[in-house]
Amino acid sequence: METVRFTLNGKPASVTVDSDRLLLWVLRTDLALTGTKYGCGESFCGACTVIVDGEAVRSCQTAVKEVRGKSVVTIEGLGEEGGLHPVQKAFMEHDALQCGYCTPGMIMNAYAFLRHHPHPTEAEIVEGMDDDLCRCGAHNRIIRAIQAAAKEMHGGL
Repeated sequence: METVRFTLNGKPASVTVDSDRLLLWVLRTDLALTGTKYGCGESFCGACTVIVDGEAVRSCQTAVKEVRGKSVVTIEGLGEEGGLHPVQKAFMEHDALQCGYCTPGMIMNAYAFLRHHPHPTEAEIVEGMDDDLCRCGAHNRIIRAIQAAAKEMHGGL
């Protein structure tokens, strides 16, 4: 057992666990943040995506010791002051979800993508989101939502 300290959704966090324990299970089980989902467990589907020091990371393949001293943001911490982040709002407004299971991971990946691509083309969005799977088939609405979020966040495409 080891104590791992990091920043979680803007606040100091500390867990005493086996430091090889996967971040996904620390978030969901130990810290009761269930927005991050277990999908495939192999870093393939993206349902478990969180932001670590500004980058999208698959928490199902990340040991908690890898976030020691870093900043972790989950879907629960993305919005500011109780409001929704522009990516979250755009996903709602464009109905970019059906069952909603993949949505937190999609939103987190889209957030990280838009940080690096503030004015993306549709082709760049498709490529940037290619590693996130939606079995319901909401891909066209997801693309439109990301375009709308980019416009709100960065003033146009």
